[in-house]
Amino acid sequence: MQLEFHHINFVSTDVNRMHKFYTSVLGLKDIPLENFPRPSETKEKGYSGEIKFATDGVMQMHLAEKNLDVAYKHNTHINPVERGHIAFRTDDIASFLKLLDQKKIPYADYGTTFAKEWHQVFFHDPEGNIVEVHQKV
Repeated sequence: MQLEFHHINFVSTDVNRMHKFYTSVLGLKDIPLENFPRPSETKEKGYSGEIKFATDGVMQMHLAEKNLDVAYKHNTHINPVERGHIAFRTDDIASFLKLLDQKKIPYADYGTTFAKEWHQVFFHDPEGNIVEVHQKV
């Protein structure tokens, strides 16, 4: 099982302002929304927030509209768009879930709820920061 840094997610009440800041001040490049297909049921399942993406060519930045109800609407305890998170990509999500179970680390398995082509799992580090691990599906 391999893990690599993939993206940092910041949440905001003004995604366009944040995106403009990171692209115009820091020179990040926009990643078109078409590169991140969202499932059609995403809005029905409790998250209709605006999302924009940028990159330096290596790491991605995901800017998402803050929504405090996502965990409640998904009947889970972790809300990835409340405070933001750091994300890693794996090549074996099943093995990673077994590792979390072995370490007795509670997690929220959102599956493909937010991204049609990613199986996403969220958990907390020892200080309460949200960590995402996902696999392309």
